[in-house]
Amino acid sequence: MKERGGSRAAVDERYAQWKSLIPVLYDWFANHNLVWPSLSCRAIFPFQTGPKIWLLIAIELMNIHFCRLERKHYGGDICGGRSLSKLPTRIVSAFTYLSRQVHVQTDGSMPNTLVIANCEVVKPRVAAAEHISQFNEEARSPFVKKYKTIVHPGEVKTVTIFISVQLELYIVNRIRELPQNSKIIATHTDSPDVLIWDVEAQPNRHAVLGATESRPDLILTGHQENAEFALAMCPAEPYVLSGGKDKSVVLWSIQDHISALGDSSKNDSSPGASINKMSGSGKTANEKDSPKVDPRGVFHGHDSTVEDVQFCPSSAQEFCSVGDDACLILWDARTGTAPAVKVEKAHSGDVHCVDWNPLDVNYILTGSADNSVRMWDRRNLSSGGASSPVHKFEGHKAAVLCVQWSPDKASVFGSSAEDGFLNVWDHEKIGKKKNSNSPAGLFFQHAGHRDKIVDFHWNSSDPWTIVSVSDDGESTGGGGTLQIWRMSDLIYRPEDEVLAELETFKAHLASCTPRA
Repeated sequence: MKERGGSRAAVDERYAQWKSLIPVLYDWFANHNLVWPSLSCRAIFPFQTGPKIWLLIAIELMNIHFCRLERKHYGGDICGGRSLSKLPTRIVSAFTYLSRQVHVQTDGSMPNTLVIANCEVVKPRVAAAEHISQFNEEARSPFVKKYKTIVHPGEVKTVTIFISVQLELYIVNRIRELPQNSKIIATHTDSPDVLIWDVEAQPNRHAVLGATESRPDLILTGHQENAEFALAMCPAEPYVLSGGKDKSVVLWSIQDHISALGDSSKNDSSPGASINKMSGSGKTANEKDSPKVDPRGVFHGHDSTVEDVQFCPSSAQEFCSVGDDACLILWDARTGTAPAVKVEKAHSGDVHCVDWNPLDVNYILTGSADNSVRMWDRRNLSSGGASSPVHKFEGHKAAVLCVQWSPDKASVFGSSAEDGFLNVWDHEKIGKKKNSNSPAGLFFQHAGHRDKIVDFHWNSSDPWTIVSVSDDGESTGGGGTLQIWRMSDLIYRPEDEVLAELETFKAHLASCTPRA
């Protein structure tokens, strides 16, 4: 792991120290071991209600045959026997793998899979503090249970891999949900196309030898080269945005198809019905059978690979993008396909990620290979001139991989990086505390991952709850870690309110103390 503090022993010591502080730092915490590292995760509002929280995991998108010992012990009762929340949510993850310590062989016969699971999250202030730190790091969480499997398209090469050889295969890199209808998701792979899925209508499949691929509901075409990471779905309208190695940003509308997708589970013309019929007749059901959608526009302005894209929260016609050319570009589809504003040298390195504030549309975040996060006010941006960020946040020791604004407070956001930390910031705190040893604006640091945190997502239906995922290939020789956690509200609530509560608690303890 880059800049993580040296040896494995040092990482183990830091991890043990963090684990001992879990009862103090967190209101709730769950750890789920992954056989394969994840590249993406999402906490999504449910597409159907029920007694459990919905968890969607895109698992293992390659055919691997290998030997690995796994513990089946799930540890103690993290909830302490208390009641569980009924608030539904889902989490989405995509997986890849680096072979480090095992002999790996693949022949392409086992299918790639997209797995839907359900998860139970404890209500705020319910989890017993003495139990939430008692988990087995190498075990799967008892709260995460598989519900459905979709066989995802993806060509796998026939290759044998030995120790310390990197395995590169056709995998899912990103998953994003449609805010207006969260059962509709988009997936990005190492290909030019974006695949659209109605995950509720898709039938449950079995990941067995020779299984035919599930058929995506739509295929969005328009890129000339692979589009691997940059992917967004619009909060305002059913629009999809993508960026790729062809240096372009591509915009689609799936408005005309949404009603059909939403009703697909009610009739035999659904993708699931088509799959079952074709599979029964011996035909192959794959993405070639899916309808294709042409773009509304292709936008050119970057000089290198586009790494991330994001819509303006209030408009399907305004969006932004960042890339390996270190540029931040704002676009307005109503004025054409040229950049509306192009900020050159937004960072001193490749820009990996961008996010647009959903609670204050004037502010945009960018994260870079230069280890920093920068906050921009779009009202002050101009092309060709000197555009300066409102703030620079320097708290990471390696490349920043993901940034996201909090849905709970306009001034709060998170950032994750290759240093294995997820930092939570509040730009309103800058300058309010003097002589602080921590970086300006930083008020919480999640240190529960041993390796780079490749993605995280705030849960909009459960305030201050985050799902984060790490690729542990460099630190443990393979696998990944999915964590669902909620920091203690004593950390983010107003200081005077917290102090008043602590005084009340202190008085209660004093009244309960027996007199000598």
